[in-house]
Amino acid sequence: MESIKKLFTLKKVNIKSSFVEDNEEDREQIRITYYQSGYGASTKASGNPVVLRAGLHNLYNSFEDQCRKQLAEQQRLKQPYKEEQERQRTELKKRETAITIYEEQEKSINKNIESKKFEMIDVKQNPDNYGIDADKRPKAQFYIGLLLLIPITIYLFVFYISASYSGFFKDFESDSVTAAIFDANAFTKAISDGLLEAVFVGTLPFVFMGLGYLIHMFQKNKNKLSFIKIGALFLLTFVFDVILAYLIERKIFLYGAVLGETFSPEKAIKSVNFWGIIFAGFVVYVIWGLVFDFVMHEHANVDKIKAFIRAKKEEVKNSLHKKTELLESIDKVKHQITAIKGEITELQSKIDGFVFPVKEYLHYHYQYKEGWYQAITVELALSNDKQAELLDKCEEVSKLHLSEHNLNEMDFQQLLFTKN
Repeated sequence: MESIKKLFTLKKVNIKSSFVEDNEEDREQIRITYYQSGYGASTKASGNPVVLRAGLHNLYNSFEDQCRKQLAEQQRLKQPYKEEQERQRTELKKRETAITIYEEQEKSINKNIESKKFEMIDVKQNPDNYGIDADKRPKAQFYIGLLLLIPITIYLFVFYISASYSGFFKDFESDSVTAAIFDANAFTKAISDGLLEAVFVGTLPFVFMGLGYLIHMFQKNKNKLSFIKIGALFLLTFVFDVILAYLIERKIFLYGAVLGETFSPEKAIKSVNFWGIIFAGFVVYVIWGLVFDFVMHEHANVDKIKAFIRAKKEEVKNSLHKKTELLESIDKVKHQITAIKGEITELQSKIDGFVFPVKEYLHYHYQYKEGWYQAITVELALSNDKQAELLDKCEEVSKLHLSEHNLNEMDFQQLLFTKN
């Protein structure tokens, strides 16, 4: 048994010289050594393929053992993995820093959202804190003012339709001022009289409403010109009401006048009915204008607060959109961190293992095989057919050996054995 082992035991080869010294003379010496080893072993074993298989296995184990012992060379071969690991660690730090920044941004967005939600609630109680010139509880005042404004508006429509029809178109059948001012059938009678009469009577109240709206708009600008315009509008309204009252009072007077009596402005001024008509129209109109201005002011207060809340809701919506994008970025970076950590762990297992120089080994493998084949053709007295058959069997053993150790692919120069 001992003699069989000696048959294919290789000579001790200093593989270190192949790693450290890279000159042609040393490499040639190593090549000759492996060639001679293969030649001698083949001569002793008569080219037996079984012995070749054992010899190649012994060659591989010996070369691998030498590779493991060459620490300096292993460090050199592992250097690319260490550099890649450092690069991955740098990338990991970048991703971890990004996660920290993203999380701070998320906290800031959450804080901003909560602040906006609080402001939407608080603005109703403390509008002054947000630069809004509005009452704290404008809704109740707004609805009370609106409740008063509606019936006053209806009253003015009835008054001006009836009064305008009485003043311009009606033929009086009594001297009652109430019948003159409040004629329930005034609009129907105006329609019967003609289209123009109906349009005049029906649209006249809107003229007064428009004057009231203009007064409200002019009040927004607190300057001298605005006050002059407001005064002119009030004067215009008053003059129209005076004319309307004068016409009605004149018709009432003429209805009950005796032959030869005439009506004059002096008589109108002294008449209680004249001033009663002005009070029923102009004074109520002034009250309507004040209530209308108040309602519009309260509505503006409500609208300011609603506009503020709408703006804050839009800001919250935008913040939530940013938060969604941020969370997607955080999730993406976390996946990258997981992948990088896995890459670092894999590189560490490679660093903890050892690198098998495939190209270097194949160089010696082929030298050994060449020596083995050379011995078969030179030393053994075989016929051509038997020699070719033996060489084919040995070639199959060689290919099987390389395949078993994953060395039959020539696309890589190193084989990495990781540490499990």
